[in-house]
Amino acid sequence: CRLGILVVRHLKRLERVILGYLEVSDGPEEEARLGILETLQCTIEHAWPRMPCRLPVLLKALLRLIWDVHTEPGPTPEPVRAALLQRATQCLILLDRCSRGQVKVLLEGVYSSCEENRVRECIRKVQEST
Repeated sequence: CRLGILVVRHLKRLERVILGYLEVSDGPEEEARLGILETLQCTIEHAWPRMPCRLPVLLKALLRLIWDVHTEPGPTPEPVRAALLQRATQCLILLDRCSRGQVKVLLEGVYSSCEENRVRECIRKVQEST
């Protein structure tokens, strides 16, 4: 993230772009989604004081991505799926840190009601992070 803290100036617009990319698969290699998750990670790291108010929207988008990657059949190779899940989980961990544990609290209900092991694994990683 070259902008560093200056990214705060563009957060609203950047958030719309990030959400748009997270929603749509871009083919088997998922290069755009992987890139946008990296962008989101940098954004959270640099603009962390502004992230708690964006938590509901970002949490929903990341959980949706995790669910879609796990459940959608398609030509995406397993290593790419694993990379998407790992980066999305890392973003959730960062969001949890900057929101002082709110993500863990919000994910408790999701974990207990979810029966998909791979999705539960991502949530467990967030819950076990310090």
